Amino acid sequence: MTEVSSQLPAEPISAVGIVASPSKAPDGFLVVAQTTDGSDADLWKDGLFKSKVTRYLCFTRNPGVDVVTDVKLTDIKDALPEGFTPLQETLDSKETATRKKRLCVRVSPRGSTQTAVYDIQIVAKSKYHLVNYTCVGEINNMFLWSRLGDVHSQKLQTASESNSATPAQTVRRSTSRPDCERINSGGFTKTALDDIPFVVSGKFHDSNTKMQQVNLMGITIKSLAEIEEEVSRGLQRSTATDAAGPECKAKWSWACN
Repeated sequence: MTEVSSQLPAEPISAVGIVASPSKAPDGFLVVAQTTDGSDADLWKDGLFKSKVTRYLCFTRNPGVDVVTDVKLTDIKDALPEGFTPLQETLDSKETATRKKRLCVRVSPRGSTQTAVYDIQIVAKSKYHLVNYTCVGEINNMFLWSRLGDVHSQKLQTASESNSATPAQTVRRSTSRPDCERINSGGFTKTALDDIPFVVSGKFHDSNTKMQQVNLMGITIKSLAEIEEEVSRGLQRSTATDAAGPECKAKWSWACN
């Protein structure tokens, strides 16, 4: 990344990070390993003593829901800018990302912003300016520059894609089974049997009053009405016998036996 292109990249930056080793950056991330003039872009190196600790900026333009809308450099002791997230650890080794300075990014949903960061460059010389770029700040005697771009076209494309998906969804709904339909207001499933009244066949009506006598092994099954009628006759005879006296009771007993 020693050359700065004047053409705006196709996609904005969706995530920014810092790694301890350029070879261990996550998949899809571009590492800013050199400044615009070809110098080492190590964010940690000490000008007086050689250090084994290295830190390099990296970012990705993988399309997603969120985009990076701004980048800031602040002192470690300064308050965190509102809406910004600090890069505190390296992505590969989970160590402290920077010293003295703190790199912060602001991330917003793609559909709710009009501009986003499309590129980040590191410049070694303070008098060197990048066209169409904005200076973010100084870190380790180097200057961080970012380039903003309009994301309005991407928003329109996302909306058109969602509208084009609507007919396909309608077709899928219309080709579903006609006897099973999901109601949007709840989880109820309606079938072809719904709304059909349940009626008992007429041949089963009055089955109790017209029960036929069945003879099973000499035992006659009688209806409730027949049993009540026989009990009533028996009670009437018993009453008549009591009124007639002992002689009539003996005759009635002999007759029953």
